[in-house]
Amino acid sequence: QVQLVESGGGAVQAGGSLSLSCSASGNRFPISVMGWYRQAPGTERELVASMLTVGSIIHYADSVKDRFTISRNAARNTVYLRMNKQQPEDTAVYYCKVRFRAVDFWGQGTQDTVSS
Repeated sequence: QVQLVESGGGAVQAGGSLSLSCSASGNRFPISVMGWYRQAPGTERELVASMLTVGSIIHYADSVKDRFTISRNAARNTVYLRMNKQQPEDTAVYYCKVRFRAVDFWGQGTQDTVSS
């Protein structure tokens, strides 16, 4: 069982920046995929950014390319999301997700609110 703890949510004005972090514990072997999703009220949860830990292959949603950056500290078993140039449409609950041995584990979610 993998436990995930997220932190870093908050409120910013449009154009501002925020960073999220997600620390994993309970895995004795490396995690294969780490990523961030978000869900705004009344919408489905959507992928924001993901990283294959082998080869550090990264994918971004078109809506966040060139604004958000996903990164990882392997020694700390932590994945980060740096969100720059935020817009009101980025307002959502952000969830960390990792895949470990073909099983997905989710964080508890952290709120990001961007005001215009």
